[in-house]
Amino acid sequence: MSTVGKHEMENLQYHILLRAEPEGGYTVIVPALPCCITFGETVDEAIAMAREAVEVYIESLRERGEDVPTEEGYLEYRLTVEVPG
Repeated sequence: MSTVGKHEMENLQYHILLRAEPEGGYTVIVPALPCCITFGETVDEAIAMAREAVEVYIESLRERGEDVPTEEGYLEYRLTVEVPG
């Protein structure tokens, strides 16, 4: 069976952060992909927009011959700091 014309798919996973905006909707950032930011009116729409933004971002990197960042080696930690009130 020939594989000409078929594209091998790769599954990459990224954490996303959703921030509720005061005027409504959600801004989404992808910490591992600098400048990969999008927006959706609902949580579901924001997640769908993030998926699309990540796909386009990665496609653009590959077209330019750049490495695609992954989250390999990342540690996730929630930091609490005390600040004067």
